[in-house]
Amino acid sequence: MRSELILQAKGVTLCAETFGERGDPAILLIMGSAASMDWWEEELCERLAGAGRFVIRYDHRDTGRSASYPPGRPEYSGADLVEDALVLLDGLGVERAHLVGMSMGGALAQVIALDHPDRVASLTLISTSFADRDRSDLPGMTEEAAARLPIDKPDWSDRASVIGYMIELQRACASESAPLDEDAARAVATRMFNRTADIEAALTNHDLIDPAGPPRRRLEELDVPTVVIHGRDDPMFPLEHGRALAETIPSAELLVLDGVGHELPRRAWDLVVPAIVACSSASTA
Repeated sequence: MRSELILQAKGVTLCAETFGERGDPAILLIMGSAASMDWWEEELCERLAGAGRFVIRYDHRDTGRSASYPPGRPEYSGADLVEDALVLLDGLGVERAHLVGMSMGGALAQVIALDHPDRVASLTLISTSFADRDRSDLPGMTEEAAARLPIDKPDWSDRASVIGYMIELQRACASESAPLDEDAARAVATRMFNRTADIEAALTNHDLIDPAGPPRRRLEELDVPTVVIHGRDDPMFPLEHGRALAETIPSAELLVLDGVGHELPRRAWDLVVPAIVACSSASTA
């Protein structure tokens, strides 16, 4: 069963979509910066639901059909994005969920697990780094990767220009050893463009918000099943970030995806879906 809902909570509109049966263990998918729920592709959600999970994906503020703010003037912070996830679970009547976070979404998932442990049954952290401390000792982007990222801003009023811009962002984050699935990226970028009230705000406002404050506990204190999934060729957070996370979080497992960058390509789903299901099977929600 698939269902879309618009939730009004604390004066904020949030759009979410669910897959599967409400009685099954809940998985909350938290996407990264400037990304709507469309980047959790429908087939991926259906695979997880087919494994007996109640899957929830949602639009962050300024993306998709959730609350939109003027470009350059986001009236929210990273702490509000953490709260949005909890408000969404409340609205769906979910007491505890298995959190799956990618990139910025992985950091948000860490903060939720550390500050609200009663709401979290397991963690899957994809292409992300530490939320509880500065790890400037870990490597940053390589010069080659940084050189790919200065992409000229599009004409925000031109649909083809904006979709092309999103595809080039995906290409810059992908592994250089495996070609970007441009058809898949175009399909997702087109859906996001079509569903988003202000695409300029969606693709720029998250860069301007203050991050969530440091969580009250440390990752060493986590006591939920955790799997860290990281692309071997991630240009944003090199693999050392994923390894360090897995070494820091008690009993965490590490899944390294060969030929994968800062992305979640379809060719990796045969490894990623079973890893999420296994992690969410290690605890009862």
